[in-house]
Amino acid sequence: MKRILNKYVFLIVVLTISSTYGQETISIDWNDVTTTSNTTATLQLVENPKVRPSSPIHKNVFKALKDLEPDYLRYVPWFPYPKMAVAELKAPTKKETFWNFSYLDSTMAAVMEATKGRPVVINLSTTPAWMWKTDSIVSYPENPYEPTWTYNQGTELRDPSMKELSGYFSRVFSWYTQGGFTDELGKYHKSGHYYKISYWEVLNEPDLEHNISSELYCKMYDAIVSELKKISPDTKFIGISTAHTSDPSYFEYFLDPKNHKEGIPIEGISYHHYSIPSHSNQNLDDFQYTAFNKADAFIDRVKYIESIRKRLSPEAFTMINEIGIIMRSPVDSGPIPNEYWNLAGAMYAHIFLELTKIGIDVAGQSQLVGYPTQFPDVSMVNWETGNPNARYWVLKLLKDNLGPGDKLVKTTYNGNIFIGSKPDIASQAYITETGKKLLLINKRDKEATIILPTDINSGVQHVVDTSTGENPPQESKFITNKITLKPFSVTLLEL
Repeated sequence: MKRILNKYVFLIVVLTISSTYGQETISIDWNDVTTTSNTTATLQLVENPKVRPSSPIHKNVFKALKDLEPDYLRYVPWFPYPKMAVAELKAPTKKETFWNFSYLDSTMAAVMEATKGRPVVINLSTTPAWMWKTDSIVSYPENPYEPTWTYNQGTELRDPSMKELSGYFSRVFSWYTQGGFTDELGKYHKSGHYYKISYWEVLNEPDLEHNISSELYCKMYDAIVSELKKISPDTKFIGISTAHTSDPSYFEYFLDPKNHKEGIPIEGISYHHYSIPSHSNQNLDDFQYTAFNKADAFIDRVKYIESIRKRLSPEAFTMINEIGIIMRSPVDSGPIPNEYWNLAGAMYAHIFLELTKIGIDVAGQSQLVGYPTQFPDVSMVNWETGNPNARYWVLKLLKDNLGPGDKLVKTTYNGNIFIGSKPDIASQAYITETGKKLLLINKRDKEATIILPTDINSGVQHVVDTSTGENPPQESKFITNKITLKPFSVTLLEL
């Protein structure tokens, strides 16, 4: 996984702290390389009415996406909007089929245009409800922009051979990669689409959507991948995509080749993390601790899952492609403090750094557009204007300046700011093709003064903090090795 290197030399600093502290120092041994990065920073885009071409913020949203130049964007048409997520909402009869791509096509076209020439991860994961055994026919809103949270019903497929399931996905895949497909009655449907889909993710959060067991998921994965590989042998397939990581049995089962049909590759896996409050009324002052504590607990689980992967399927890659914070329910339309966006950005930077140390391939922030009724606190843009917020600018800062091939060197924090055994300030120095850089992560909400090594005493700093709002990183010169960092700041020092 490669990136386009910036022609400038940068030093990155990411910090968050809970009160004004004394001077904290770090030391760096540039000759002691601890690991080489394999991690790409990227994002997720979920289909919803705010993303649509008819949305007043559509133009700004896709400008922000294109400006980001992301590799491995994950695009997900999701089940709360069945008409925008499912291409065949009614079961075929002996005389008629009901294929309709009118809603799926328009946003897909915008996504592929904005990411042209870059690898994408496509997840058209929602299976038609009629494929599942249910007590009654599953209804859905006639208005395509009206959400429903009851579409994913049933836990048992009506066709245990999975020919119905694999046939659906092979036709959807062919629609977008082969210019069209032949339906169940032998009629050809022409799309004119010949997109290059580098990665296809099989289903989304199966542990939640339809409560699919690891055994059933493997059968579904094998059935779908066996058909799609015939169409596009070069496409890589991603499995698991679970919401939860507390039960390792899902990973043990999927990553064991003996649980798959012969010839079905285990090419990559994915899973997700959201830090959520410890109780419904937790305020931001308290939640800043909870967010990072839960992030650290997640990192511990990542290490364990990686040990499973390396033991059973060492050639498979790992994409953690939903990383974020959810403070409230999707229908809660209450105000979100401005500082929250910086807290969320700093937590993503922290997780990105830790995933880099572990060797994860992709760290995807979730998500480009959220809004009241659709998890507003995971948005990377202002849902009224489409302008990027601090979460977006932190991602862009990391993506543009740190990535695969960078060498991490021994970096030691010599301060006294700790929460338990974890320092409030994390530090990591890099040697990149463009020069030396330093990433520091401070996890609290007040200023801190950092004393850098004496050889780092001049350059330009690029800052995302509570003062920059929805603006790009603030740029200024520094001529000292003493740096003051504002609350929840992410600072890039250009040497």
